[in-house]
Amino acid sequence: MSTHKLWGGRFEKQPEHWVDEFGASIFFDQLMAAEDLEGSLAHVKMLKHTKILPANEADQIIAGLQTLQEKLAANELEFTVENEDIHMNLEALLTKEIGPVAGKLHTARSRNDQVATDLHLYLKKRLKTVITCITELQSALLAKAELHQETLMPGYTHLQHAQPISYGHYLMAYWQMLKRDRERFCFNLKHTDISPLGAAALAGTTFPIDREYSANELDFSELYANSLDAVSDRDFALEFLSNASILMVHLSRFCEELILWCSYEFGYIELSDQYSTGSSIMPQKKNPDMAELIRGKSGRIFGDLMGLLTVLKGLPLAYNKDMQEDKEGVFDAVKTIIPCLKICTGMVETLTVKDDKMAHALDNDFSNATELADYLAKQGIPFRKAHEIAGKLVLTGIKEHQNLQDMPLESLQQAETTIKDDVYAALSPKNAVLRRNSYGATGFEQVKQQIAQAKQIMANYKDN
Repeated sequence: MSTHKLWGGRFEKQPEHWVDEFGASIFFDQLMAAEDLEGSLAHVKMLKHTKILPANEADQIIAGLQTLQEKLAANELEFTVENEDIHMNLEALLTKEIGPVAGKLHTARSRNDQVATDLHLYLKKRLKTVITCITELQSALLAKAELHQETLMPGYTHLQHAQPISYGHYLMAYWQMLKRDRERFCFNLKHTDISPLGAAALAGTTFPIDREYSANELDFSELYANSLDAVSDRDFALEFLSNASILMVHLSRFCEELILWCSYEFGYIELSDQYSTGSSIMPQKKNPDMAELIRGKSGRIFGDLMGLLTVLKGLPLAYNKDMQEDKEGVFDAVKTIIPCLKICTGMVETLTVKDDKMAHALDNDFSNATELADYLAKQGIPFRKAHEIAGKLVLTGIKEHQNLQDMPLESLQQAETTIKDDVYAALSPKNAVLRRNSYGATGFEQVKQQIAQAKQIMANYKDN
């Protein structure tokens, strides 16, 4: 393959090989080879349609590009550092395939709009996969929540027992987070589904191109309305990395709790062997390594986002070589979040819930103290006073190793005379959950409604 620079007409000297390597992006942007060929096919078809190129020359180029597509699929293409990037590598390969007429492919096009088009196409495809993976994790959470609508567990604040809740309610909290994640990626798709092709280097072109034609060929729904913006915009990539970062926050929080819940101290769940590993020295160990890895991989996604923000923050319009640094973070995030989502889905589908252990954790934790305060408030006692009475009874219970629901009525009445024997029903953990029926609460009926609403939302996903 020729190593003559395709842009080298005004240069007298060739750079040393290590300088070529420093400036080259072929090491990573070859991931966009399929998209680059798609973009080139759309462009040359437009050149033929507008008669900018004669039909016979355009057809030669089209045939050559299709041959390269076949060779790419068969893993038969070789790329070189000397040709810098995927665009010039493929043009050089096309020239080798069909001769000098390949040089006409670049008519009315720049690498600036070419690389932007490639990245739009690449991310548009992967966004659809990400959205599908989020939907699958939502389905797994929803199915598990439906099975455990009436499974009791401690709800936590500050990682301290707070109030009894439904485990199904807990799972639906993560379903709601993923709903917002999915919406963000769908909105991201709208901003990715815009064609920069035809903006050329920054100012458009004097050739009578038809940008709508090439956009339709590539299934873009919109065109960039400003050529400067078209080649310099990377908002869609920033949105993707921002959305990926928020998603990974959610997955990391969920995995942190999986790690806690499957520990000996909690024992609320058991992860499947498929998503666990052992120790090289301790035979008894069953480690939640997949959950730990997802928790750890959140850091690299945050780094991808900060990297691109830093690259873009001081760039003047339009294109600058700095923007070569826009791709690796996007590629890394795609490569990271899709398997993270799939593994989370697998862990949810296969985990075993220890219902008895969860319920037993509520036996002596005073998480029903709010129920006592609410009970007193319903007797007409100001809530702040009711809170104080309940707090003092909790202190007594701690000192005497006695839970609220096990205290004799006489002891309760010494603290407040209005307490009657119906207080014991209010102090039952199950009743504490059952009675919480405000919209969105943990009451079994409310959880049932959340699940029904979620099913309807997911049915609409399929309709869309």
